[in-house]
Amino acid sequence: MRAFNELFEEIDRTTSTNAKVEALVRYFRSAHNQDLLWCVYLLMGKSTGRFVKTAILRQAAIQLSQLPAWLFEESYHVVGDLAETIALCLPPPLEPKAYTLNETMAFLHDLKNLSDEEMEAALSSRWMHTPNNHRFVFNKLITGNFRMGVSKQLVIKALSITFDKPESEMAHRLMGNWHPTTADVQQLLLTEMPKDERSFEPYPFYLAYQLDKDPESLGNADEWFIERKYDGIRGQIIVRNGSLYIWSRGEDLLTDKFPEFHPLADLLPNGTVIDGEILPFKDEKVLPFSVMQTRTGRKQLSKKILADAPLIMICYDLLEYDGEDIRARPLETRRNLLVTLLEKLPRDIPLLISGIIPCDTWHDVARAREEARAYQCEGVMLKRKQSIYETGRRRGNWWKWKVEPYTIDGVLIYGQRGHGRRANLYTDYTFAVWDNGELVPFAKAYSGLTDKEILEVDAWIKRHTIDKFGPVRSVTPTLVFELAFEGISSSPRHKSGIALRFPRIVRWRKDKPAKEANTKADLLALLKQQKA
Repeated sequence: MRAFNELFEEIDRTTSTNAKVEALVRYFRSAHNQDLLWCVYLLMGKSTGRFVKTAILRQAAIQLSQLPAWLFEESYHVVGDLAETIALCLPPPLEPKAYTLNETMAFLHDLKNLSDEEMEAALSSRWMHTPNNHRFVFNKLITGNFRMGVSKQLVIKALSITFDKPESEMAHRLMGNWHPTTADVQQLLLTEMPKDERSFEPYPFYLAYQLDKDPESLGNADEWFIERKYDGIRGQIIVRNGSLYIWSRGEDLLTDKFPEFHPLADLLPNGTVIDGEILPFKDEKVLPFSVMQTRTGRKQLSKKILADAPLIMICYDLLEYDGEDIRARPLETRRNLLVTLLEKLPRDIPLLISGIIPCDTWHDVARAREEARAYQCEGVMLKRKQSIYETGRRRGNWWKWKVEPYTIDGVLIYGQRGHGRRANLYTDYTFAVWDNGELVPFAKAYSGLTDKEILEVDAWIKRHTIDKFGPVRSVTPTLVFELAFEGISSSPRHKSGIALRFPRIVRWRKDKPAKEANTKADLLALLKQQKA
């Protein structure tokens, strides 16, 4: 764990992309194979799950530290991070030992087979043999909430340098359902494998940047395909060797979640990979994303759920055709092949081609963007007709031009402490709108303020606290903030009956008194407008 901890600290100390890549390369070149696999697995954001229940973790830490439970909990509220709180409260180790990352992950995996009492004893023993400066990372691994300040793309770049392979190939190798306990470095990263043994694997997704300049700077509008930007689950449908696989952009295998697509295993030719957006679709129109959420969170799909929220894929790219990787061909060519492929299929299959919006000028594109919400869309996509299908988020050939968000003015009613470096500051806020003279909570937000504003709001919250609930404080309803959000839907789970999509703070409305904030009726009007 020493080398892994040093990597964590080195990454945490810098904001330089090059420095992070260099640190990763040094680790990959020196690490034992199994440690390397676990490091890559963790940094790629793959889930290990929670090894120990929080209650058991807390109890073991309280018992070993010999702190009163109330003092431990108060410390946690101040620190804001359970892993860090435990690391700070534990007594010095008796006999520090040098465990490898692989040994640590094996220990955590074995905890699942123990009783609660045995688990507490095992944790206490391990803590007392773990160096002080290694305990924080160890605790993060226990909770299944380990994060390091690097993106997947940086990990792929570092591996590409380490093993002298193209980034696109390395990204392809790391996609899919592999695990460090069963994988082999040589087989996973180096050895060429027969294609039919990796038939389940998706291609790395190509992601667009938000358009941040005048579209006219992109050249002539007729050099671009203009498509609607749908709000669904980005996915790839793969048919190889007579089997169907459906992958999300987040690398989740969702085949069982989407039974509507199962007949495609027999209808699509072997060696087909389609990229598109999976959406709820009924009565010839796209439904709001909130309808999709009624399905994604369920383990069992009843007939009623399938009937209420049927799905389709809006297809906009063909990545593999007749078993051949065609990502290097121009988009215009790939799209023509996709159209030909879909035209040969029965009409009732859940696949639709993404329509091209006819636009002769950038003024036409701007008008299409403004009309996006009428089609349950977030904006438009701009794709250069001659572009290849790249890997990861790239600037230049694919752009997303989203519509301006909805906005509403809400009153701050609760503040909650943040996490990590902001654990001592109130940075997470709950906002309310007026409903018949009463304030009703409708949204939570924690992003959008400057560091200076955060300090100012934090000081205000501490001076105007009405009541305390653990890390949460209710405050005098005085401050007004403008919130932006992408969508709005009905929600019986919320007191206001409203749920917002991606709420964030736009500005602090120091010019507006609380009585002039928006009302629940205003939110309902927006909801009605979106449904229209």
